[in-house]
Amino acid sequence: MKHILLPTDFSENAWNALKYGLEMFKKTECTFYLMHVNPIPTYSGAGTSLSASDDNFRTQILKNSNEDLQELQDRIKTELPKNQAHRFVPLAFYDYFADAVKREAKAKNVDMIIMGTKGASGLKKVTVGSNTGDVITKVAYPLLAVPENAQYTDVAEIAFPTDFQISYDLKVLDTLIEIATMNDADIRILNITKEGRELTEEQQKNKDFLDDYFVDIDHSFHSLTGLKLETAVQAFTESRDIDMIAMVAKNLNFFQRILFRPDVEKISYYTQVPFLVLHE
Repeated sequence: MKHILLPTDFSENAWNALKYGLEMFKKTECTFYLMHVNPIPTYSGAGTSLSASDDNFRTQILKNSNEDLQELQDRIKTELPKNQAHRFVPLAFYDYFADAVKREAKAKNVDMIIMGTKGASGLKKVTVGSNTGDVITKVAYPLLAVPENAQYTDVAEIAFPTDFQISYDLKVLDTLIEIATMNDADIRILNITKEGRELTEEQQKNKDFLDDYFVDIDHSFHSLTGLKLETAVQAFTESRDIDMIAMVAKNLNFFQRILFRPDVEKISYYTQVPFLVLHE
């Protein structure tokens, strides 16, 4: 049984992420937690005692949220194929978004968080949506970020960009292997290097470790030279028709350059290809 957290703001973007997640796990017994968070305003004086009017306000917005979550479940039943392996649990909160996601992910012992990403809009974390960006950086659970234009197809190839500068936590790699196995997908490990620069002894050691650990998965190593990191990932994604990009959040500088700092006019995979963000 898998436990999947699906935060939603009831937008079509969130609906698209939900559809993607249900389709990807269509052969897996899952509990999907449909979670809506009503954000506490920063000016609300949170932490002080609630007045009666504040208490009534919270009660009302949670009532509205539960009604919206029921409508969402009705939409799932009406518009999506029925799957006996899937069950849905609604969760409504009045809280800070990332705090609520982190708390519920731990409480429900979730295997993955699936969220939609909104269109790229600059060089800051709003590239993937502020809520999704907050979860990526603050919540240490595997997260599948599904772009608003992503349509589910069978995942045949997963790109794994890495600079081989870090050692890899086995739990992180096991998650990647599980996703690849579940989808019968191949892992394509991509290294971007400056022209003429060989791997260091430490980098070669990390590369060899990946080769050994992925022994039971169809995988291959690829290297692109002389291109900017973002451009290289774009070229590789398009040339191989990559279905998903997996990254380890531990290597923060490398990770942020790909996910949070695109030249939005040139980088198209942000709106088409899901990102699987892996945490230790």
